[in-house]
Amino acid sequence: MDSTEQDVRIVVDAVELDGILSVPHGAAGIVLFAHGSGSSRLSPRNTYVAGELRRAGIATLLFDLLTLREAADRAMVFDVELLATRLGATRGWVGHYATTQNLAIGYFGASTGAAAALIAAAGDPTIQAVVSRGGRPDMAAAVLPKVTAPTLLIVGGDDTPVIRLNEQAYALLHCEKALRIVPGASHLFEEPGTLEEVTRLATEWFGRHLVRRPATAPRVVAR
Repeated sequence: MDSTEQDVRIVVDAVELDGILSVPHGAAGIVLFAHGSGSSRLSPRNTYVAGELRRAGIATLLFDLLTLREAADRAMVFDVELLATRLGATRGWVGHYATTQNLAIGYFGASTGAAAALIAAAGDPTIQAVVSRGGRPDMAAAVLPKVTAPTLLIVGGDDTPVIRLNEQAYALLHCEKALRIVPGASHLFEEPGTLEEVTRLATEWFGRHLVRRPATAPRVVAR
C-alpha cells in the first residue's frame, strides 16, 4: 500500500526527538513504537513490524524516546516513568498533527518500552490498543489494573523468565487482553519465522481495535 514517509522532530521536555512518520493512504489508525533498552527508532525488528503494519494500511511512528546523550545514561534508559511521559507527549503531538489528528492510536512496545507503553496507556482513553513484544509489563505492575486499552502480550516460548513475568502482569490486567507465546522464539525473536508470527499477531490485534476517530469539526468563530 502506498504511503507517505517523512522525518519528523518532536519537541518534548525541551528536547528534540527524531522520528519517522509513515502514513498509508486511507489509514484508519497509527501505531507509536516504544523501543527497548539499547535500541532506537532504527531498530531492525521494529522497522520490520512497522513495514508490515503499513502493508495492512496502518500508519506508524518510529521515534527515539531519548536523545543520543540521554541514551548513554543507563539510569535514563531504564526510567520507564520518563519513557512513558515522552510517549504520552508524543501521542499528544500525533493528535494535533495535520495528517494524523483523526487516526486511532495504538502503542507497540518492546522490552522496557512495553512497560512505558502500558504506563502511558493507563487512564488514557485515547489509546485503543497496546501490543507488547518480549516486554517487561511487570515494570508497570502498579498501573496495570488502570489500563483500559485492549492489550496483547507476546512472548517467546524459549524466553522462560519473561514468560513468568508476563503471566503475572496478565493477571493484573482487567481490560480485554490476550497472552500469546510464540514457540521456539527467544527474547529477540531472531529464529526463522518467529518475528513474522509476532507481526501477524500484532497486525490482527491492531486491525481489530484501531477504529478511526470522527473528523474534527471546524471551529465556529462568533462574530
